[in-house]
Amino acid sequence: MMMGRRWVRGIVPGARTAVMVVSAVATVGVAMPAAAQVDENRMRKVEAEVRALQRKVFPAGDSRFFAQDAAAATSTASSTIPPATTPMTDVLARLDALETSLAALTSQVETNTNALARLSGRVAALEPAGTASPPPVVVSPASGGVTTLTPTASKPVTTAATPKPAAPSSARLAQVQAIAKPSTADAGDDEYSYGFRLWEARLYPEAQQQLQLYVQKYPKHRMISHGRNLLGRAYLDDGKPKEAAPWFVKNYDDDVQGARAPDSLLYLVESMIALKDTKRACIALAKFGETYPALAIGRLKSQYDANRAKVKCN
Repeated sequence: MMMGRRWVRGIVPGARTAVMVVSAVATVGVAMPAAAQVDENRMRKVEAEVRALQRKVFPAGDSRFFAQDAAAATSTASSTIPPATTPMTDVLARLDALETSLAALTSQVETNTNALARLSGRVAALEPAGTASPPPVVVSPASGGVTTLTPTASKPVTTAATPKPAAPSSARLAQVQAIAKPSTADAGDDEYSYGFRLWEARLYPEAQQQLQLYVQKYPKHRMISHGRNLLGRAYLDDGKPKEAAPWFVKNYDDDVQGARAPDSLLYLVESMIALKDTKRACIALAKFGETYPALAIGRLKSQYDANRAKVKCN
């Protein structure tokens, strides 16, 4: 053993360097297969992701729009090039196939995006201008007898086809100007009170405009239940039950315990009767009796009984 050690120490410097080089090469030779295996796993993962992306962008898998998948491209490349002498040759061929697939996918995504942008522009140009009033809704039955909101379809009307309202007459202006607007420390109450005075004077269009301003500007005001209910009445009393119904529904839905929520249900019944919709009138009538039994025999008894006499409900 001692002789062996002395022999190693006795090796000339050049020979010792050669031994170290051989050892390093042997170490690299052992490590390379493991690294190649890691790269192979990463490459397969990327190829799988590209194929999944191809199926997402091209559900039909039409080969006219993108190159064949990476695995097939690799097989084709392997059949047209000389056998690889190192793993790097195969990696490069597969990278070429991946780049081809990604380029085709990117191109198709850009084409789809541009087409969607053009379509959106055309749809926006065809849409009519919106209005400040809520969408028309009516009450419809749901499970358990609970009422729900159901939007009703309306035909689009272009601005050019909408006639301009006639200018108010001098007599009408004089009537409106005769209604004084309150001015107190409670601005919300002033707006509601002014709308109430206009309604009370039977200036219904002006009352509708004023009360819409109130409910939009002061949605949390203490008189908001009164305001929404009175706005519905301003339409109903103006012979517009279809426009009145959404406000009665909203007043009930937004706050069932609101001061005028029960009144709104009964006025909703009247709106449905005016629209000859007996089914929904009966639903609202039943909901009132179920939710407000004390008022049905108390403050609102006469209106409740009058509405029940107008419709025949099962």
